[in-house]
Amino acid sequence: MPWFRNFLQLSTSTISRHSSLQRQAALSPPPSLTHSVTRFITTQSEPGRYAGLGPTKPDEKPRVVVVGSGWAGCRLMKGIDTSLYDVVCVSPRNHMVFTPLLASTCVGTLEFRSVAEPIGRIQPAISREPGSYFFLANCTGLDTDDHVVHCQTVTEGADSLDPWNFKLSYDKLVIAAGSQPLTFGIKGVLEHAIFLREVYHAQEIRRKLLLNLMLSDVPGVTEEEKSRLLHCVIVGGGPTGVEFSGELSDFIIKDVHQRYAHVKDYIRVTLIEANEILSSFDDGLRKYATKQLVKSGVRLVRGVVKDVLPQKIVLSDGTDVPYGLLVWSTGVGPSPFIKNLELPKAPGGRIGVDEWLRVPSAQDVFSIGDCSGFLESTGKPVLPALAQVAERQGKYLANELNRVGKASGGHANAAKDIDLGKPFVYKHLGSMATIGRFKALVDLRQSKEAKGVSMAGFVSWFIWRSAYLTRVLSWRNRFYVAINWTTTFIFGRDISRI
Repeated sequence: MPWFRNFLQLSTSTISRHSSLQRQAALSPPPSLTHSVTRFITTQSEPGRYAGLGPTKPDEKPRVVVVGSGWAGCRLMKGIDTSLYDVVCVSPRNHMVFTPLLASTCVGTLEFRSVAEPIGRIQPAISREPGSYFFLANCTGLDTDDHVVHCQTVTEGADSLDPWNFKLSYDKLVIAAGSQPLTFGIKGVLEHAIFLREVYHAQEIRRKLLLNLMLSDVPGVTEEEKSRLLHCVIVGGGPTGVEFSGELSDFIIKDVHQRYAHVKDYIRVTLIEANEILSSFDDGLRKYATKQLVKSGVRLVRGVVKDVLPQKIVLSDGTDVPYGLLVWSTGVGPSPFIKNLELPKAPGGRIGVDEWLRVPSAQDVFSIGDCSGFLESTGKPVLPALAQVAERQGKYLANELNRVGKASGGHANAAKDIDLGKPFVYKHLGSMATIGRFKALVDLRQSKEAKGVSMAGFVSWFIWRSAYLTRVLSWRNRFYVAINWTTTFIFGRDISRI
């Protein structure tokens, strides 16, 4: 049948051409990917150039480089207009931590993913736009004359790749690198204490706490060793230390007494503070918090830590305090990266900025969050290292950069003659802290000297939870938090050591 042989030949040739086109399409990346990869290839292969992202061209969108993924940097990235700018974020973590609820994750009240918000969800352009990126790296230097940031990739473990150094050219640079815990030069803090600022800190605290509970139940462990293993010591009576003490006391009363009945009489919590706890709160609220913490079984000690040893801390009066878990929460200060930058400094070693959050000596450089502070020449005090300060600064600067971009000032050195508008003004909205046992403190005064609403008790606890539930960035995490709170209330905390 000649017609059947012709049909087979035609079908075979059609399939062959179709397969060839498919192979060509598979080998050819989409135009957006080709453009994106070219940005890197050209900067690495051309003689005299560097590995990384080169300067933007006049016909390209200007590039905003954000150093850090904390409250300030993430709020800025959320508010930046990606039709005006490409956004590049450089940070050693690919998520933002909702720090007000971090203490709750240490004892299983909340799961860790409930307080971590991925950068790609905060600013979707980083995941989909060809000129916007997130780099898991640390910044190691800054060249303000050439508008270049020096970076080094973050690696973990002995078998990981060697760190890769690269450079990023910027049109606008926002330094929001945050801060680091203060140790006041006390020996042993970095080696033996655990901080409470990152998700991995909370994970370490939870694993250590549950490990000590299980080890203390092993036959042959002495009474003295049980007391040491189950002694949880918190150094620092600020909001973080007090909230963790409250969460820990709730965990002991509601869960440890039921599930670790053999050792329930050995577990103790001690909070050490050099001065008054919650010093920024109203006097009446401080007294109420002290009373409730003591009632919950928390031992309050006024003292200064002199030395930290593997199994005990030594106070300035010579008192030895054995511990099984040591959590350090004594405030924050500038990181070595911030200290080493050759930029003007505000009191306390932060990057000095003017009323518009600009670094005066560096064109197109801004700084927000815990790493920045007003210069003395502005006549303004250095703002406290609070989440609401950083968030407000990020929102303000995003609006200002959007206005500059719309005025064709987005590119490097193009905004010299553009008015930035009204300067940044911070208005304190108040402070809140939970102290356990369904009680919290709410202080809505704008300062310690000002008058305003201050309240404590169950209603304050309900306000505290409602306020922070609405402040969680995404509906996804709000759902997680609400579900975690509900399941913990009904079934108790998860005590699995994973």
